[in-house]
Amino acid sequence: MSGTLNKVMLIGHLGDEVKMHYFEGGNSIGRFPVATNESYTNKQTGEKVTNTDWHNVVVRNKAAEICEKYLSKGDKIYVEGRLKTRQWQGEDGNTRYATEVHVQDFKFLSTKRESENNAQQRQPVAQNTPAKPEVSAVSQAQPEDDLPF
Repeated sequence: MSGTLNKVMLIGHLGDEVKMHYFEGGNSIGRFPVATNESYTNKQTGEKVTNTDWHNVVVRNKAAEICEKYLSKGDKIYVEGRLKTRQWQGEDGNTRYATEVHVQDFKFLSTKRESENNAQQRQPVAQNTPAKPEVSAVSQAQPEDDLPF
C-alpha cells in the first residue's frame, strides 16, 4: 500500500463549552475537549479501573457555529476527522505542540440531561412510586446506519 491514511473517529463527552474565535472575513473556529473512557477490571484486585483520554477538537465556520449553539459540557458526540499537530512559541521561549482532531463530520448523540435521565431510569424504583420516564424526540429517533460500528 503506497498511500497514507489520517482518520480519527471518537465518541465521547464534551469536557467544556465550545470556545469560539472569529476572524475578519466571517470565518470562525470552535474548540472543545472530548473525553473518551476505557474501563477494565484489575485482575489482581478485582477493582474496576476507568482511564480517561482527552482530545482537543477543532471545528470550523458553520459547523463551529452549530456546535456552539447546540452543545454544552457533558453532551455526547460523535466526531470524525483528521489529526493535526500545531506548533507555537510559548511565553518562556520554548516550542509547544498540541495535537488536535480537525472535524470533517459530527453527530450529536445525546445531551447531558438525557444521559442523566437514562441513568435515573435504570435505577430501581420504589414499589409505591410509579416510574415516570421523560421521553424525548431524540431518544425515539430511529437508529442511523452510517455509524462505523
